[in-house]
Amino acid sequence: MAKTRDPAATKAAKAEAKAARKTASKQRRSQLWQAFQMQRKEDKRLLPYMIGAFVLIVAAAAVFGVLSGGFGGYMMIPLGVVLGALVAFIIFGRRAQKSVYRKADGQTGAAAWALDNLRGKWRVTPGVAATGHFDAVHRVIGRPGVILVGEGSPTRVKPLLAQEKKRTARLVGDNITVKQMDSLESRLAALGTKVGPAAMPKGPLPAQAKMRNVQRTVRRR
Repeated sequence: MAKTRDPAATKAAKAEAKAARKTASKQRRSQLWQAFQMQRKEDKRLLPYMIGAFVLIVAAAAVFGVLSGGFGGYMMIPLGVVLGALVAFIIFGRRAQKSVYRKADGQTGAAAWALDNLRGKWRVTPGVAATGHFDAVHRVIGRPGVILVGEGSPTRVKPLLAQEKKRTARLVGDNITVKQMDSLESRLAALGTKVGPAAMPKGPLPAQAKMRNVQRTVRRR
């Protein structure tokens, strides 16, 4: 016979879970506010675009509500406020994302970081081949097949790409299904170099970072 859980323990567990959710929500709001403040200082067009979109949508909803009349007309104003706030938030998100990618452009590790943030069913393996200068080849597995992305000096990346392409061609056909992605990823990992995956920085490196110090740090890991 199954044991009956202590009501006090159940109540305590629910209270703890509720407190954890409340804390996580507060942290997300704090992070979002900090991101907004940083973006607002760097992007002078952010507030005009957000306010303009909000006012335009609310005004359009109000005009449509007046023309419609009745109860439905009154409901158009709060609906316009909600839609306006949503569009303003989307504008903030898009411009913040664009700003982040612009800052990362040209920095070592930026390509791997961008690939890790891909949306959809993609399997990303950064640094399947690399040089001591952080020139690297990253592998992406998806429905179209296997995509190899080079990062670094073209003269050093070109032979890395050719080598990895030759190795990958032994296993890959034209297209693959979602079910085949796991097995293909495992087989490609087995074909990796003897030294294993290259040690790549976790995200874009600042342009002023000294490469020798960075390489020394990576070798210690």
